[in-house]
Amino acid sequence: MATTYFTEDHEWIRVENDIATVGITDHAQDQLGDLVFVQLPDVGQSLSKGDATVVVESVKAASDVYAPIDGEVTEINDATASDPSLVNSAAASDGWLWKMKFSNPDQLTGLLDEAGYKAIIG
Repeated sequence: MATTYFTEDHEWIRVENDIATVGITDHAQDQLGDLVFVQLPDVGQSLSKGDATVVVESVKAASDVYAPIDGEVTEINDATASDPSLVNSAAASDGWLWKMKFSNPDQLTGLLDEAGYKAIIG
């Protein structure tokens, strides 16, 4: 069964076994506006918690998406690179950005649950 966590930087992370799927929250995509470009990481790239991993650009601004935990990129969602609006229309599902095999499960304890995330966004 998958468990979803959130960061204060507006990423969501869905964990199933030792694989984490990462994307931006619906709140984040709403704040950015219509996305026009998504730059994804490389498969095999090692990430440390807090690394700027993805760049998303909208008609308003460019923003970094950060690695919520340490790990290695195992898969990227090419669909979001070819159709960035997928992140706008399905941020929490089909608009995921990358998957990673994580190396330190203890880092999950520092993440927010849905109620905690909703509290910080008001």
